[in-house]
Amino acid sequence: MARIAVENSLSHMTEALQNSGHEVVSMDQAEGCDCCVISGQDANMMGISNAVTQASVINAEGLTDEEILNRINESMANR
Repeated sequence: MARIAVENSLSHMTEALQNSGHEVVSMDQAEGCDCCVISGQDANMMGISNAVTQASVINAEGLTDEEILNRINESMANR
């Protein structure tokens, strides 16, 4: 299905994503991914951003694992 980069603090999502057929990689390998899942803990306070990828970014803050998976699936369907 999709290649998804997941932030290290969200390692609990790795198994759920793999069980759904997705390839999961670390954020260090985000280049070329279809989607990135971030925790939101490192919010950009300075308003400066350096894009590493053109992939969809899903902020997992306050979401359940199921909600994150749903957002990933929606993102892939809209590509």
